[in-house]
Amino acid sequence: MKQPLISIIMPNYNAGSFIKASIESVITQTYDNWELWIIDDASTDTSLESINSFVKLDSRIQRIVLPENKGPAIARNKGIEKCNGEFIAFLDSDDRWIPRKLEKQLEFMVRHNYVVSFTSYVSITEDGKSSKFIKAKEKVTYSDLLTNNYIGCLTAMYHVKTLGKIYFPKIKKRQDWAMWLKITKNNINAYGLEDSLGIYTKRKVSVSSNKLKLFRYNWIVYRRFEKINCLKSIYLIFILIFKKIVK
Repeated sequence: MKQPLISIIMPNYNAGSFIKASIESVITQTYDNWELWIIDDASTDTSLESINSFVKLDSRIQRIVLPENKGPAIARNKGIEKCNGEFIAFLDSDDRWIPRKLEKQLEFMVRHNYVVSFTSYVSITEDGKSSKFIKAKEKVTYSDLLTNNYIGCLTAMYHVKTLGKIYFPKIKKRQDWAMWLKITKNNINAYGLEDSLGIYTKRKVSVSSNKLKLFRYNWIVYRRFEKINCLKSIYLIFILIFKKIVK
């Protein structure tokens, strides 16, 4: 059976200290029919030097350089526009994959005929001194996602031949969650693989690091993108706050 091409979308902004390890985690995958689209979002550090060295090294790696900073949603969408894969996967430039990530996840999706999947992963602090295991739920529905984003973007993959190319809503934060909502709203479930196949780096300066600001973007997603009425949106926000407190 012919191996399907997997397109990997990697946005980057000033991740010069991390991006080398991220790209190497793709190159060392046991599944080798992939293409990596790195979209540099007008970085001002040494990121481009690292990216360029890998582009010269491996023909499967493609580079897009944005002239001005647009944020991760637009950066990822530029990669999705250009990519050619039957499946699309996501990896940020400060995160990493376990070597058998693509192999195991693709086999999981093909065996069960799933169109959206994600896996368990480990979250580590920037200094590497603390870590936490994030276990993937067996199945995630639209209703589940309304109360929490259970899908780690670095572990997610979807089938382009079934869904078409799905783009991230143009919002500064919570754009990955908004995209999963857009997909699952059409009676499509996302399925979790229990194996821990990714390493998420929890950075102090990351776009998603300020939890209080994130609730504002949750509100925008509920009201603008999901068209949920005001009372239900307030109710869902309280559920989110409660889950964060319990967590």
